[in-house]
Amino acid sequence: MKIAIDISQIVYETGVSHYTKNLVTNLLKIDQDNSYILFAGSLRRKTDIQKFADSLSGNFELKVFPLPPTVLSFMWNNLHILPIEKLIGKIDILHTSDWAESPSSAFKVTTVHDLAPILYPNLFPRDIVRNIVNTHKLRLSWVMKESNRIVVPSEATKKDLAKLGFNEKIIRVIPEAVSPNFKKATDEEILALKKKYKISGDYVLSVGMNPRKNTQRIIEAFDKSRYGKDLKLVFIGLPKYISVQENRNIRIVGHVKNEELNILYSGAKALIYPSLYEGFGLPILEAFACECPVVTSNISSLAEVAGDAAVLVDPYDVNSIAEGIEKALRGPKGLIEKGLERIKDFSWEKTARMTLAVYNESR
Repeated sequence: MKIAIDISQIVYETGVSHYTKNLVTNLLKIDQDNSYILFAGSLRRKTDIQKFADSLSGNFELKVFPLPPTVLSFMWNNLHILPIEKLIGKIDILHTSDWAESPSSAFKVTTVHDLAPILYPNLFPRDIVRNIVNTHKLRLSWVMKESNRIVVPSEATKKDLAKLGFNEKIIRVIPEAVSPNFKKATDEEILALKKKYKISGDYVLSVGMNPRKNTQRIIEAFDKSRYGKDLKLVFIGLPKYISVQENRNIRIVGHVKNEELNILYSGAKALIYPSLYEGFGLPILEAFACECPVVTSNISSLAEVAGDAAVLVDPYDVNSIAEGIEKALRGPKGLIEKGLERIKDFSWEKTARMTLAVYNESR
């Protein structure tokens, strides 16, 4: 079979970017029978896309066309013109990631990562929520009409799609995984990075800063816990749609590279991740791999990913989050051991093999 995969999104360093990179890399490693076309539209990031392709080995060809993602989104999501075959030739399988849904006569597989804007529009600012929701609804309308199979990362996301009217019979749950570079860092690496980001003493970590990540309740719970005066609360990311100021106990390090993220997890006394909604919740697994205890939500996909290896809390209850922080810090050893065991259930090779099985459903 000739399988085409849209890799346009790899340049943005988002969760979808990491998914696409790792999926493609592992598909090419395990699949010697099919040929692949990796395609992307880009004006300014062609070099980055080529660099990724150069890192790959396997039976594939790269096709980059000089059309920015915004133009492709308008043509494919809004007008729904220009079948992908016009740009890359005849194919048997088209795999998209709910990014830009091209018309195609091929067997279409779409990965749906996140339904937050549709399910929780109140977590986004009013001045942009309408545009976000409309864009997601437009993409999903083509997925509902045209996709032969839909891949989701969790049972929770499958249930959410079913509530929106999607056919459960064509939905396949394929969990994501952690990049191999996520592992416990050395004490020297941790000390050097803490010095770089001016983090003094011990700290707990939080990933992302916006209403969906529950940032305000995290701060309140941290202050309320009995460890709030002894530790720092370190945020990865920048405040988005919220206002947070650094102070004696709060440190905002902004966006960090993957290798630094690995070290920050390794140095943290716990990851505080009581998000209000996630399609999967990859930071939980990343923390497990780095031997970092996890406090996360008892809702959405988060409890599903964590299993019994994390402290589960009510993300809407500040007291519950505060108690969860205290519990994780009181007994980290057992959580670390459970996390390392839990991480064995996830791998990108497993994800790739399950995805290839979906492709084979077209036969």
